[in-house]
Amino acid sequence: MPRAVISLCAALALAVTVVPAPAQNSAPINDLKVRAAAGDKTATRQLAEAYYLGKGVDQDFKQAAQWYEKLAKLGDARAQTSLGLMYARGYGVEKNPAAALKWWQLAAAQRDPGAQFNLGTLFFEGNGVAQNYAEAARWYREAAIRSHVQAQFNLGMMYYEGKGVDKDLRQSYYWLAVAAQQGDDDAQAELKKVAAGMSEAQIKDAEAQARDWMKKAKKVWQ
Repeated sequence: MPRAVISLCAALALAVTVVPAPAQNSAPINDLKVRAAAGDKTATRQLAEAYYLGKGVDQDFKQAAQWYEKLAKLGDARAQTSLGLMYARGYGVEKNPAAALKWWQLAAAQRDPGAQFNLGTLFFEGNGVAQNYAEAARWYREAAIRSHVQAQFNLGMMYYEGKGVDKDLRQSYYWLAVAAQQGDDDAQAELKKVAAGMSEAQIKDAEAQARDWMKKAKKVWQ
């Protein structure tokens, strides 16, 4: 089954539980607040992340949500994705799937892969929206082509199971191989199961396409 885990595609290593860090020198935080209040987007992001992670300040999800919202309202896709996550989990705000959907739709329209993945998860689970496997597959595909590994894994599994898409072992193997080449152990394990129903020629073709995808992706990353 696809992994239906909502994650934040940003420069944060987010977890369900984050251990607060003790407050440190308040000068950097105060400086960030001044700059953020003046409209500095970089400072606003750093301030939101500091409060979320408890980095240099006591952890405060409510403050993090407020600063993410300030940035999200300015059209920042990453902040919109982060704010959507907080509404989805009820971190610092009242849990509100409709609000999460709204912010992720805005971020996804700007091609943010984290938001696209999260939309795919909402539609796959039917969480706050009508369950729609075809729509889930569409959003997973959008995130997958933008190198979101979890989306690549989920899309591969949907092709294997024929959920939201026609069952297609070659497409399944292709996306799982792309995820595996980026270090996804689960994808590597699932490849053996998918390969059992494919011919050697089909496997070689899918592997070649996966390698081509990786070559193109590496050029973008560089």
